[in-house]
Amino acid sequence: MTGVCGCCGALRPRYKRLVDNIFPEDPEDGLVKANMEKLTFYALSAPEKLDRIGAYLSERLSRDVARHRYGYVCIAMEALDQLLMACHCQSINLFVESFLKMVRKLLESDKPSLQILGTNSFVKFANIEEDTPSYHRSYDFFVSRFSEMCHSSYEDPDIRTKIRMAGIKGLQGVVRKTVNDELQANIWDPQHMDKIVPSLLFNLQSGVRTERHLDNHSLWEGKTFAVRCFKIIMYSIQSQHSHLVIQQLLGHLDANSKNSATVRAGIVEVLLEAAAIAASGSVGPTVLEVFNTLLRQLRLSVDYELTGSYDGNIGTKIIKAHEERQLQEAVIRTIGSFANTLPTYQRSEVMLFIMGKIPVPGIHPALPSAGSGPEGTRMIQIMLLKSLVQVTAGFQTTNMLTALPNSFLEPLLSFSLTEDPEIRLLVLQILLSLIDRHDNMPKFTNISIISDISVLKLKVDKCSRQDNLFMKKHGQQLYRHIYLGCKEQSSGRLHYESLFALLGLLSVELANEEVVVDLIRLALALQDLALSTDEPLPVYNRCAVHALAAAYLNLICQLTTVPAFCQHIHEVIEVRQKESPYLLPEDVFVDNPKPPSSLEKVEGDVLFLQSKITEVLGGSGYNTDRLATPYVPQYTDEDRLSKRKSIGETISLQVEVESRNSPEKEERTPAEEITFETLKNAIVDSVGMEEQERERRRQVVEKFQKAPFEEIAAHCGARATLLQSKLNQIFEITIRPPPSPSGTISSGYGQSQSRSIPIYEMKFPDLCVY
Repeated sequence: MTGVCGCCGALRPRYKRLVDNIFPEDPEDGLVKANMEKLTFYALSAPEKLDRIGAYLSERLSRDVARHRYGYVCIAMEALDQLLMACHCQSINLFVESFLKMVRKLLESDKPSLQILGTNSFVKFANIEEDTPSYHRSYDFFVSRFSEMCHSSYEDPDIRTKIRMAGIKGLQGVVRKTVNDELQANIWDPQHMDKIVPSLLFNLQSGVRTERHLDNHSLWEGKTFAVRCFKIIMYSIQSQHSHLVIQQLLGHLDANSKNSATVRAGIVEVLLEAAAIAASGSVGPTVLEVFNTLLRQLRLSVDYELTGSYDGNIGTKIIKAHEERQLQEAVIRTIGSFANTLPTYQRSEVMLFIMGKIPVPGIHPALPSAGSGPEGTRMIQIMLLKSLVQVTAGFQTTNMLTALPNSFLEPLLSFSLTEDPEIRLLVLQILLSLIDRHDNMPKFTNISIISDISVLKLKVDKCSRQDNLFMKKHGQQLYRHIYLGCKEQSSGRLHYESLFALLGLLSVELANEEVVVDLIRLALALQDLALSTDEPLPVYNRCAVHALAAAYLNLICQLTTVPAFCQHIHEVIEVRQKESPYLLPEDVFVDNPKPPSSLEKVEGDVLFLQSKITEVLGGSGYNTDRLATPYVPQYTDEDRLSKRKSIGETISLQVEVESRNSPEKEERTPAEEITFETLKNAIVDSVGMEEQERERRRQVVEKFQKAPFEEIAAHCGARATLLQSKLNQIFEITIRPPPSPSGTISSGYGQSQSRSIPIYEMKFPDLCVY
């Protein structure tokens, strides 16, 4: 019998004998390496035998699994792995089929060690780049099985973790193997992703409630888990593809516009974190679309808050105001986060884009809303201005003229004239961010009298040509808005502190000699404002304006380094400290200020003197004529346009503008001879002219507020008739044919009319022909 068996063994095919020889008698000894090398050499020498080797190994492994001989199972899988790594011939496909069949056999086992063994072999296989494509291979089973392993509920927590980790590695292997194989089914199809994505999310989540996922299980609401997931995604992909994730999130945010505020806030928080991770400029080509989506969500949230409910996906939903407020703050923070990833030129575009969205009643149409009315308009204004605060934070540019065009600055400054104190404060914050290019703003946050400003360590650079041009173009606007901001009765401590910071930043960031003179004149004008009995300012506001002017003059005198100027300012401050401490910032800008009951005797040595300042600065080369001229803000139509309260004021403004340009007012006067005396009188009478102009405006406003409607209608009708007559004259001139050099012709009715003759038919005198 022994001889017969030996004879039969010798007759077995060589590949089977080589396979049998790699298995030792004791599986604990492991793979017989010398025999494994012979098998590998044979497979490389006779690649047509590879499929048979794979089939035979598969047969042995199946038998060993059934007999629970797991040691031999491990040896068989190790041999399969080594043959896969060594062989890359055209006949590898059939061998791979045997290999995948064995991996599947292991994964179907209920023994965790075999599942992990099969997964490890599959991962090694996934890392191999095959030379030939596969036409009939399917990985559907592996996607399902690895996903199932990701959800393992094995009793032993350590083994459960190993099984889940094996499932994740297996899914990675499937994606790696199929993503670049055009002959395979698309791994991104929903039938696969609906298994892969939940499996990954299930293992990303930590905590007790491990049975829940994002949309279906409200995991946007917790924010922490969703943020953690997308952080992993953002760090895992290449930076040039970051904008694709952001665009997907934006689309998902739009799709959930009628979901709860907590869900929308969760998506927005993820956007916030994603933008922070994304490299500069990675938002992609649709930068403005990003901000458009966020602003749209902001507007919807305001509408929801004001209306109190909305029609959700499953019926009407009652709004919780505090949740909508949290969402609005999250959107505003996200807008700032996106802006911080953009270069300066794109940030300027975003600033203009947001400014164009701010509704201005009567000028810029309000954003469409669900009947939210004036309160809705105000809330949207505040939200968009808060967004601008975020966008302009840290904004730095070398050329402010190009970065801050008229189309942005003018509407921004017009908002600083509104009666709403919150809006005015936001405008001031935006201006401070735009002007502060050397991080000097924190040094001006508190208004105080500093005897030596060198302790502030201010960064002062020489003004560039672009800075000088900017102040020449916009300086007067800024001075006027500072003055009018101090005039507001509703201004509080924060407003005055912001105005002081604005004055300080103008002095160190954008001031040349001419600007310094204008700022000193402005500070003295503020003192006059606080003294004026014509202005209905409360006592606290008057004290605050006095204190603001004192603090600023103390700052500017040390910046100019003119000893006599500093001496005068310090003398006045010393007198105030002894006699009138309520005129200094240390007594005014505190938590519980105690202003006097009235300010009737503010005079003498407690006041800064324009004549004295002009004298001492003139001796140092400053323009004495300009210093001696009191600053008077130029009032414009914009002032009342931004503050109008009734239709009467709006009509009066329109009529006033018309009356200025009316042809009825034009008079043909002979050219007047300009003399020195004429110029002198013009300068002297300028203040009186200003008063007359102010009185005339007051009368016009009063007339259109109190006059009967018939009188106003008659006036407007007369203006319309005059305009129509002028238009008729223009049309007659442009429509009538030009006179012909050939004379006139008679019409059929005996009347003569002009007849145009082509040039080539005209007869010219001989002297005109060359």
